[in-house]
Amino acid sequence: MPSLDRHDNVFVLDLGDGENRFHPDWLTAVGAALDEVEKAEGPRALVTAATGKFYSNGLDLDWLFAHADEYHDYVVSVHELFARMLSLPVITVAALQGHTFAAGAMFSLAHDFRVMRADRGYWCLPEADINIPFTPGMAALIQSRLTPQTAHEAMVTARRYGGADAAATGIVDQAVPEDAVRSTAVQIAQAQVAKAGDTLGTIKARMYAPAMATLRDTTDPLG
Repeated sequence: MPSLDRHDNVFVLDLGDGENRFHPDWLTAVGAALDEVEKAEGPRALVTAATGKFYSNGLDLDWLFAHADEYHDYVVSVHELFARMLSLPVITVAALQGHTFAAGAMFSLAHDFRVMRADRGYWCLPEADINIPFTPGMAALIQSRLTPQTAHEAMVTARRYGGADAAATGIVDQAVPEDAVRSTAVQIAQAQVAKAGDTLGTIKARMYAPAMATLRDTTDPLG
């Protein structure tokens, strides 16, 4: 399960050491961690990271197939996580040490910055290959954070981007050696801790208002 630590002014949220899929309990734990970051006072920033082969493999499809009657509420909760991260009133950096797929990739896009391992691991939106269409909120998030050309390629071809390709297309900000992923993310976050607060949250919320409105449409989240 996710765990939150603080190193000076930088919170580090470790998402786990498995596939880090969005099980409802996982979503609750991440939400509680974000509560703690938001309620803290003074200079601060947030890094999300993971341990092992995966950063996150996205939606927990096994749980979802077993609880099909809860699909609507589950998607609403995932959308809310994206919207909340997108507008969090602190600088956020995703440290992508492993595979970052589907909703996990979308979660990374909701951060302000991304650092990815250069030599192994892929960032991918596989929905076109696995026959699961993007929800309107997911599409809005992706298109708000990537250039039109990159969003189009990533969404319609399900391309797997390695670290160097992800950096070249603007999906991530830096591709670095494995042992530098987390430390680089912390360094980026540390440089921006003074910006935490309501003004930053307002700037983000207004910058991404259309995407956030779509993500927070609880009436028809599936389109």
